[in-house]
Amino acid sequence: MRVSFIGYGKTTRAVAKALGGGQIFFNDNLEESFEDEDGNTIFPSTQFNSAKSDVEILTPSIPPHHQLLQIMRNPLSEYDLFLAEPEQINTKNSKLEKLFAKDVKTIWISGTNGKTTTTQMLTHILASRGAVSGGNIGTPLAELDSQKPLWVLETSSYTLHHTKFASPEIYLLLPITPDHLSWHGDAKSYAKDKLSPIARMKEGQLALIPKGLNPPESPAWVVKYDSIEFLEEFFGLDSSKLRYKSAFLEDAMLSLVVEKTLFDTASYDLLNSFQLDRHRQEEILDSRGRLWVNDSKATNLDATLKALEAYSDRKIHLILGGDDKGVNMKPLIEKISKMDIALYTIGSNSKKLQELAKNLGVEVIGFEFLREAQREIDKNLGVDEVALLSPSASSLDQFSSYAKRGDEFVEFVRGI
Repeated sequence: MRVSFIGYGKTTRAVAKALGGGQIFFNDNLEESFEDEDGNTIFPSTQFNSAKSDVEILTPSIPPHHQLLQIMRNPLSEYDLFLAEPEQINTKNSKLEKLFAKDVKTIWISGTNGKTTTTQMLTHILASRGAVSGGNIGTPLAELDSQKPLWVLETSSYTLHHTKFASPEIYLLLPITPDHLSWHGDAKSYAKDKLSPIARMKEGQLALIPKGLNPPESPAWVVKYDSIEFLEEFFGLDSSKLRYKSAFLEDAMLSLVVEKTLFDTASYDLLNSFQLDRHRQEEILDSRGRLWVNDSKATNLDATLKALEAYSDRKIHLILGGDDKGVNMKPLIEKISKMDIALYTIGSNSKKLQELAKNLGVEVIGFEFLREAQREIDKNLGVDEVALLSPSASSLDQFSSYAKRGDEFVEFVRGI
């Protein structure tokens, strides 16, 4: 059984290492082959020959329109490789079959925003029961401990698109709004991929999804939620016992729903001890006691809307902009037009945002760079107001990551 790895990424490299190295990779944007420190040989994608490959293990980011997908014999996602039934994927490869996580229960967490936080929260409260986290959160399945009884997996729409056989014990889908449209093709395809695991789930398993979506037919128990109040009443929980607000409160409540479903307990105090990651509604006071909020991780509309909701009780000086990945920003600007918000635009879509704002009567000042916008806000920000970086766009037009963008924001505030 000949195995090919498509895409030289963290996920595929981890699987190759688990197999002992010496594997064959094919990668885009490569002109000449090379050998890495693990003895793997990496060839340009153009040299892939389906006649010499029986199983292809995919890096999650391989787009649906990639030409190699049309000729592969047996393409497998990381999830199928580790979590499907062996007979489903038909590898007939003893080394690959040793990777199957046979006795592990998995909880998949997906959605447009909040996946990482919810994954971390749930792992925090279930750690004493042997839970570990992985997937899109940074740890490939190949590096997770298969002796642990619970895997909490942050699950991207890319992974879901390529997964055809595996299914979770519990599927937790957070609210979704159009995202990664250039990869999926359109919003309908994006939503379809987000809902796809439900069709493979079994009786007795739980899928918790937002109301308004149309999931496929499934023998699983599908619960549709639309509010904190619904989660409280349906699952017998009390949100007043939690210290979180806005989007974080929803993340926390959904974590408790999973715990309640699995163990009939709700660890409010333990969850309240969880420390939130940086760059998501991270609050910093400057030397004059004014509030600046680093929400650089808000790379799409829904994340920014949640941030605006959290600070809607005061005037907001909002920094918006970057690479919007082709998403229509008009709904966000319409929302802004109904609030007490001064808008400062940056990045590659700055001019487009300015035009939308002016057409809807929103106060707006355009800049190219983040630091320029912050200098202008520093002149205008009142003590009872908030400066909010919630870009609703990727940082990659100007920064290497959203974290770098957030770090620059915080550095300026601390220098005031």
